[in-house]
Order: sequence, then C-alpha cells, then structure tokens
Amino acid sequence: QVQLLESGGGLVQAGGSLRLSCAASGRTFSMYAMYWFRQAPGKEREFVAAISGSGGGTYYTDSVKGRFTISRDNAKNTVYLQMNSLKPEDTAVYYCAAANNYGLRSSRIDEYDGWGQGTQVTVSS
Repeated sequence: QVQLLESGGGLVQAGGSLRLSCAASGRTFSMYAMYWFRQAPGKEREFVAAISGSGGGTYYTDSVKGRFTISRDNAKNTVYLQMNSLKPEDTAVYYCAAANNYGLRSSRIDEYDGWGQGTQVTVSS
C-alpha cells in the first residue's frame, strides 16, 4: 500500500484555476500509475485523469480535456492536477489514487493500491 495526501483544493470563481498536489510515501513512486478522481454530492466517484509511472502517458475524461493537465515529479513523489477554466460542475471532492496498472478508469477501491483522503474543490458561478 502507498500512502497519499492531497492538497491545493479551495474556493475559486468560474473561469479560475487551481493546482492540486498529491504527495506519496515510499521509494517506489515511479512504479505506480497515478490517477485523479472526483466525487460531487449525490454522485458516484468518477475518473478524471491518469498518468503513467514515467509520466510519458496521460489520458483524461472528455469533460476536462483541454482544461486539466496531469503531471508528476518522481523526484518529489508528487502528482499534480492543474485545473484551468474551472466550471461550477467541476465542484467535487478530488481524490488521487495509485495503481500498479496503467489504463484504468474504474473507481473500484480494490483496483488501486492507495487512495488519498480527498480535497474539496468548489467553483462558484
């Protein structure tokens, strides 16, 4: 299991930007593909973005393409989610997750090797 801790959430106006960070424990961070999910009130947790262990591969859910960018710094054991042009519908608790497999989209807890506790992002209109 890998321990994950998100930060960087907050309240922002529509059209604004936020950068989320997720710090991981352990010395094998580069072996994990990293994921961002989000969960809005009353909705299921949904996939947002993923990045391969090397950082050479990324993919996104359609609703954030062109607005969000996932990146990682393996020297700092950290993955980031840069969120631009935020919309009220982006309001959710954002979670990072780690998995040995790259290419996942499922939010099933047991498919991942670790989850963060979440950070709230609120976008006002």
